[in-house]
Amino acid sequence: MGKNNKKGKKPRAAGAAAGKVEKARSEVRDNPFEVKVNKQKFNVLGRKSKHDVGLPGVSKSKALKKRKETLLKEYQQRGKSRMFMDKRFGEYDTKLTPEDKMMKRFALERQRNVEKKNVYNLNEEEELTHYGQSLALLEKLNDPVDSDSDTDEQGALSAALTASHFGGGGLLRRKGPSEQIGEEQEKPKTRKELIEELIAKSKSEKRERQSQREKAMVLTEKLDSDWKAIQTLLAHKTPKSERKAEPEKPKPDDYDKIVRELGFEMKAQPSDRMKSEEEIAKDEQERLQKLEAERLRRMRGEDSKSKKKSKHISADDLMDGFILDKDDRLMLSYKDGKMNLPESEEADEKNGDMNKKEEEEPVTGDEGSEADEDAADGSEEEEEDDDGNEEEDEGSDASDNYSDLESHADSAEDEEEVNPKKKEKPKEKKAMEAKSELPFTFDVPESQESFQSLLREKTTEQQIIILERIQKCNHPSLAEGNKAKLEKLFGFLLDYIIELAEQETPDLKTVDKLILPLYSLCQMFPETAAECVREALRDIAHTLDEAIESKGRAAFPALHVLLYFKIIAILFPTSDFWHPVITPAVTVLSQLLTKCPVSLLEDVAAGLFICCMFLEYVSLSQRFVPEVINFLLGILHLATARRPSIGYSVIPPFKHHGKSSELLLLDSDEDVKCWKKTHMPLTAINGLNTEDKTEINHFRLTCVAVSLDLVKRCVHMYGSLPAFHEIFNPIYLLIHKHLPQSMYPQEIQDMCQNILDDIDRLGKKPYKPLMFEKQAPVPMKMFTPKVMPVLEFGRKQGCNKVEQERKKLIHKHKREFKGAVREIRRDNQFLARVKLSESMERDAARKRKVKELFNSLSTQEGEWKAMKRKKGK
Repeated sequence: MGKNNKKGKKPRAAGAAAGKVEKARSEVRDNPFEVKVNKQKFNVLGRKSKHDVGLPGVSKSKALKKRKETLLKEYQQRGKSRMFMDKRFGEYDTKLTPEDKMMKRFALERQRNVEKKNVYNLNEEEELTHYGQSLALLEKLNDPVDSDSDTDEQGALSAALTASHFGGGGLLRRKGPSEQIGEEQEKPKTRKELIEELIAKSKSEKRERQSQREKAMVLTEKLDSDWKAIQTLLAHKTPKSERKAEPEKPKPDDYDKIVRELGFEMKAQPSDRMKSEEEIAKDEQERLQKLEAERLRRMRGEDSKSKKKSKHISADDLMDGFILDKDDRLMLSYKDGKMNLPESEEADEKNGDMNKKEEEEPVTGDEGSEADEDAADGSEEEEEDDDGNEEEDEGSDASDNYSDLESHADSAEDEEEVNPKKKEKPKEKKAMEAKSELPFTFDVPESQESFQSLLREKTTEQQIIILERIQKCNHPSLAEGNKAKLEKLFGFLLDYIIELAEQETPDLKTVDKLILPLYSLCQMFPETAAECVREALRDIAHTLDEAIESKGRAAFPALHVLLYFKIIAILFPTSDFWHPVITPAVTVLSQLLTKCPVSLLEDVAAGLFICCMFLEYVSLSQRFVPEVINFLLGILHLATARRPSIGYSVIPPFKHHGKSSELLLLDSDEDVKCWKKTHMPLTAINGLNTEDKTEINHFRLTCVAVSLDLVKRCVHMYGSLPAFHEIFNPIYLLIHKHLPQSMYPQEIQDMCQNILDDIDRLGKKPYKPLMFEKQAPVPMKMFTPKVMPVLEFGRKQGCNKVEQERKKLIHKHKREFKGAVREIRRDNQFLARVKLSESMERDAARKRKVKELFNSLSTQEGEWKAMKRKKGK
């Protein structure tokens, strides 16, 4: 108890302190000298007054009171709804009359009831009601008995009526058994019973309809049979006069015949699915390995199977042991535009073709391999047939003593003893043929020397076959390391092609045919091919730069170097705006045309080849190449005589006057008559191997003809350029005035005239030159004084009235925004205080309840211990 008293002193002291504070507040409130008055000098219409009269802190108390009336109530009533919504249809629609409202509400109610009962309503019609009661039930009710009516047969009151009206406590009397049975029958049925009754009724009606339908079918069949029985008695023929002439059927025309034939033709059967690239490579490798094993076997002189046994046919054999169970009919089908033939016919055709080729020339490459393969397959089939026939003969002629074969066997042994060398000669011949054939499987060479040794002393066709077999046997999908090996093969083949072109007499035909396997390798490994070609271009550009730095000029490269640019045009696309290979190649070509001077006829040939390459590169993209136009102008300038004024400018590396300024000028007119237009030989790039003046003059005429052809191509290619006239005007002047056309043959004169006509025709198009747009002239600076209105002191100056209003609005907005933020912040603080007080009240109540529980438990524990002591005593 002492503890409780001590604890109770603290709240009493707190209460006393609170009472003192409240008393001091009341004294301040009653003291008139504590009232604060804010005087206002004058009233301003529309301005909020801040000069209030009151005690200190009155404004805060007003705001707190306002928040308690508004914000606190909203917080306390959150999540509550006490609104009643009238959802009756058309209640607030003034356009509807009361009758329309009732009709629409009734329709909606009916629709709602129908939607609920429609699940189990199978065959019943819609139920009509009156004041909520079914009309069907109302019709079943009997009229109440009227005591005044004389229609009653009894002529007196019935017992039921008497009991109901005058029974005198009829509710308390016992009912008879008949009355109890009637009440049980009149009990209302449950929903489940009504649904079951409805389903049973619908099923019974369905069975009745089915039975009626079956009866009708039986009667119909019976009627049909009876009608057929008496129909013959009623049949009669119409007279010929009354008969109508039947129309004759039209004869089928050619189109109908073709349609009918197509309908009876055999349908095409689906072909096998297309194999993937990996499957094709694997099948090709297996085929080549099989052919290589067969070639090695023939080279060693081994037989594929044991020797054929002598085929025995008895004298009594009728040769009737065969079965015709195979359909030999052929179906007509086509594949890739060719008619499909059976394998046997294809093999016969191939063997016939190969025999013809063997008679004309020795078989090499894949042709020989195919023939060997077909022959091997045919021999294997023959041996299998022979073995099967031998087994049949042994089974059929087991009882025969083979007396008719003794003389044949003896004669065969004698022939073998007499001619033992005849069998060895075909074997040696086959072995020699097998050695001369190409192997069917090859490994990828590891170095350039081994690659050259593999292709050396082989014909062009054999080289192509070797490269194809290397790619097939070492396809990247067959093993992991094959990709790196074939990437090296591209570099080996490219170097080999360049070496063939570097010879004294370049083998250009072989180079032309080896481009195809090089292209296939490039398509297989484009990145490796691009890097290899870029390395070669880098070497060419480095050599060109070194020559220019050391000598100030560079010579045109040889044929094998220029061949790189032709190969690049074949391997890579030239129409791209930027390409990692084509763009550097174009740069190197332009440097060759601008940096290499023309001093010999070989240089002319090399330059014209480069111009051809340039035009081939830009044939699709139609890009303008000024280096080609300038070079062709310089080449045609070399065919003119020296003159003091020419009317056009010659651009380096050509010169207006010099040692080689008349390089293409003809020496004699007699050589012109025997000249014929031909293609320029590429070997002329490496040098002319002749000193005959006639041939040299013919070469000069060829160079002029090729130059004119290139000029004509350029005219047609760049005919749509706006600056066409400015570009080709120098060439026009050179051909028209300075080129000695009278000395040239008629073909060259016609070419010159065609070029002049084309330039005249295309140059007359009204193209406007490119010009900058005209800009407005810049006005001069005006030195007028800047007049500023003098505003009131203390105001923000430097702006007009509109700007002042805008700044005033900005200031008001800023002030209102700050006030709104401040009020929102205070509202949040108020709500936080309310939430804190609520949580503290809940905690205090919980602590109080817990304390009460502990007190009650302690009292119970004390009582229990006291009872235990009493029991112990």
